[in-house]
Amino acid sequence: FSSVLTSYSLCIILAFCWVYIRKFQSRQESEVISTITAICALAIALITSALLPVDIFLVSFMKYPNGTYKEWAANNETRGQIEDTVLYGYYTLYSIILFCVFLWIPFVYFYYEERDDDNMNKCLQVKNALKYTIGFVIVCVVLLLIGTFVPLQAPPGQNSTQWEKVQYLFEELGSSHGLRALSFSISSLTLIGMLAVITYTAYGMSVLPLNLIKGTRSVVYERLENTEDIDDVEHQIEKLKSKCKDGRPLSSRDRHNLQELEGKLQVLRRRGRHLEIAERNCCTKVGSALRPFKILLGILFILVALLFIVALFISNLDKALHSAGISSGFIIFGTNLTNPLNELLLALQPVFPLDYILITVITMYFVLTSMAGIRNMGIWFFWIRLYKIRPKRTRPQALLFLCMILLLIVLHTSYMIYSLAPQYVMYGSQKYLVQVRKNVWSTEKRPRHYQCTVTRSYLFLHKFWFFSTIYYFGNWAFIGAFLIGLVVSCCKGKKSVIEGEVEPDDSDISDDEYVH
Repeated sequence: FSSVLTSYSLCIILAFCWVYIRKFQSRQESEVISTITAICALAIALITSALLPVDIFLVSFMKYPNGTYKEWAANNETRGQIEDTVLYGYYTLYSIILFCVFLWIPFVYFYYEERDDDNMNKCLQVKNALKYTIGFVIVCVVLLLIGTFVPLQAPPGQNSTQWEKVQYLFEELGSSHGLRALSFSISSLTLIGMLAVITYTAYGMSVLPLNLIKGTRSVVYERLENTEDIDDVEHQIEKLKSKCKDGRPLSSRDRHNLQELEGKLQVLRRRGRHLEIAERNCCTKVGSALRPFKILLGILFILVALLFIVALFISNLDKALHSAGISSGFIIFGTNLTNPLNELLLALQPVFPLDYILITVITMYFVLTSMAGIRNMGIWFFWIRLYKIRPKRTRPQALLFLCMILLLIVLHTSYMIYSLAPQYVMYGSQKYLVQVRKNVWSTEKRPRHYQCTVTRSYLFLHKFWFFSTIYYFGNWAFIGAFLIGLVVSCCKGKKSVIEGEVEPDDSDISDDEYVH
């Protein structure tokens, strides 16, 4: 049964990725290798995000509701094998992400960039792409080396002999079996993912529900307004051209204005064609009929977003008050303040499998809001806008960037969900027995780390204390970014029904994919 369920899940993920990429992909600039890369990278991001609910389910499934271990999990060796299997699953998927971010996606990106209209030699194209990709590989190797030699335990003292220091180094290197180096590299990428979460996910959590609530402008009103704008621009053009009817040349200022007006007129006429198509499109009519449903969905999404922000604030406040501080990475075992999302997940535990469905929905919610944030903002490098994400207009390079950003966001999603529901992500639904008095035992709902199995995700996230400290401060930045994005989204008006379809830098030829 599990294999059939896994197969169906993979098919659904691949189908969603194909539809999503094809929706935004430019038909004129599409290429097979970039399309396959984008679809596979997006699928890897979604599959990796689904591993956390599985991890929580496995540690919870080891115990009965009364706090005792099940017969098959009573042996420490058996539990250790299951835990190692989950851990290696994390490392396998994270290794694939490392391969995608540092080798596969950069190579395909530069391969496409080197493509020439005069049919450049394929060997030379591959050679140039590899040359630029080597820089990413060097960065990956440096991170692996740093992760290999960063000590997690105190090194020998100054009075130790050189042989003891060398022996310590080799013991540290051998004990990790290379996994610590991989963990450091992934944690470094997670920092970049944290920046992407603060930038895109925080904004997506506010813009997605508000866009659903506000809806789009009336296509009839937009066509009428566009027609009036065309008439106004044509009148201005005629007025400028009338100045040279007697043979006198236009001044440089008038020529510049005339050129701008003609460009504006061209854009307005393209908008008119797109609005006409949108008015005839059955999807526009169906969207209008579904307005009540969209409003309810938007209200639900904004309530969920506010719940997440409250839970995140309480979790961070709990760490600030009850952890050992920066030197410990703000790590705490369990919760000391009432966290609404954590309590909701614990309350749903008796009704199997509601808590696992909810944690899966939360994970996918982060991915979808991240997509919405990238879709609305585009791809930015600091203050420079690199690419726009538009339906049927997105360049292959932009899609590759989008998928790389989503891969990085997925890496940080696990820590975000841990921050939202720390006790549940650490222990799942586990309970333990505590002796009240002689021969009298009681079931305790608040697990202790030495009496319950901790999820592999938690151990992976807190392998390096300094990364945990940065993640903690990143959560505060996320809360601030969400509140700013919420204000910005509220101040914006309704979107156009053809939002993103027409831009001044588009060509008339690019309209063919809409008309035909």
